[in-house]
Amino acid sequence: MDARLETFNEKMRKTVDYLEAEFQTIRAGRANPHVLDKIKVDYYGTPTPLQQVGNVSVPEPRMIQIAPWEKSLVKEIEKAILASDIGITPTNDGSVIRLIFPELTEERRKELSKEVKKKGEDAKVAVRNVRRDGNDALKKLGKEEISEDEIKDLEDKLQKLTDQFIKEIDGAVDAKSKEIMTV
Repeated sequence: MDARLETFNEKMRKTVDYLEAEFQTIRAGRANPHVLDKIKVDYYGTPTPLQQVGNVSVPEPRMIQIAPWEKSLVKEIEKAILASDIGITPTNDGSVIRLIFPELTEERRKELSKEVKKKGEDAKVAVRNVRRDGNDALKKLGKEEISEDEIKDLEDKLQKLTDQFIKEIDGAVDAKSKEIMTV
């Protein structure tokens, strides 16, 4: 790959990586510990990621179990989960917190599928914005140091790069939508 296109390739890669991380936080009926990734627990006055204050496990396909390192954190973890947008009420037995994931309704599956498609579209827009920035940067280069043919060649490579990432985004959206719609 041309060194002049490397930064744009990296920006597009980061967009796709971010999208895939976002998709992991969307629950699809099965318990996935990544739905807890954005939850912060008040740990002695410091917002701390949930995974750093306890052991998160998936003992059953539709249950997440959180065993805090300290018993005093049970209430704080419960409060953080209730304040989050995962939509599940935690149950606790004094030492362990359990999140039971209900079966998704058809309506909720369709909502989640729409959300996945929207996130995919947002990622495509971000990739296209990187392409636009790249084309602008190439045009500026052209005024100074390289020929028009080289610019055209670089623009074509940038377009191929964009197409490749758009295809990757479409694949990720299709896979996640299929996962959500599978009962």
